[in-house]
Amino acid sequence: AEYGEFQTFQHYFIQINLSVALDMTAMPTIRCGVSDMPVVGLGTWQSDPGVVGAAVEHALNSGYKHIDCALVYGNEAEVGDAFSKVFNAGSVKREEVFITSKLWLTYQRPDKVPVGCTKTLTDLQLDYLDLYLIHWPMHLQPDTEMGNFPMDAEGQPIPDSSSPTIAQTWAELEKLVDEGKCRNIGLSNFNIQQIEEVLAIARIRPACLQVESHPQLPNLELLEFCKKQGMAFVSYSPLANPGSKFRRPEQVSLLENEVVKKVATAHGVTPGQVLIRYQVDKGNAVIPKSVTPSRIVENLAVTSFTLTQSEVDELSAISKDFPDPGYRTCSVKHFGKHPRYPFKNEL
Repeated sequence: AEYGEFQTFQHYFIQINLSVALDMTAMPTIRCGVSDMPVVGLGTWQSDPGVVGAAVEHALNSGYKHIDCALVYGNEAEVGDAFSKVFNAGSVKREEVFITSKLWLTYQRPDKVPVGCTKTLTDLQLDYLDLYLIHWPMHLQPDTEMGNFPMDAEGQPIPDSSSPTIAQTWAELEKLVDEGKCRNIGLSNFNIQQIEEVLAIARIRPACLQVESHPQLPNLELLEFCKKQGMAFVSYSPLANPGSKFRRPEQVSLLENEVVKKVATAHGVTPGQVLIRYQVDKGNAVIPKSVTPSRIVENLAVTSFTLTQSEVDELSAISKDFPDPGYRTCSVKHFGKHPRYPFKNEL
């Protein structure tokens, strides 16, 4: 139903897109391994089948040059159809777009890594990925009737019985780079100790860390660590998941926070744009998710203003309203007993 507005307001969105193109300065990039990553991308987590393809198509036609995907999102085939449609039309070239995907937990055995990557490339209708991430540091038992989320009778995750090490998994990702299937490889949802494990054995260093980050959970220590290691830092859930199915009843809306609204008013922008620009001004990339056409355009239009350092610091201080390290909306605590769960200090 939401995408009826693509036709109903087609002229309206064309006008918005043209004005954004005229008003925005060039989208900045950060270095990610051997590539330049546009700092604002479109996230596709929790974007449902039936709407995600239209969202990706609209984003690419509106100027996005960075799309974030993952096998476990269950929508890569539809995203791939959108890629094919836009790239074949010729207005946007494949090589102009930075595309990320992620290796799921049931594909971390050495022999399963290329299987997972091949499935993603096939579904996305691509020859290569710009960035391929290990989605979580945990592994799960592959090839069960429960698919991507094998759980035992007590609702606990079933670790891979072969216990693949991160070193084994990482070596297979390095082979994918050697084969030209991935330009860069990196990590997602790893803690500092787990990143250090990879750095200690890596032939190809991780180009990137992708984690949840926003003023309720700024992850400043992790950010500083990544900067010292020369790793790009990518924020997912930068608005703290206001519409997430994982939202907890006690969650305080970051979009309604008085500090966020004050900064937005000062710059004449929306609270959402402030939260996206907050990441950009910290030197990060950021991948807000939306399937609403007007919001997709709005989220990209953050290059016409900058936050002062005092505003960035004031926004980061919002995390002090919560127990250290802040309020994590994507904690996947149902994996909390896994031996490689990354946030055990928060349980």
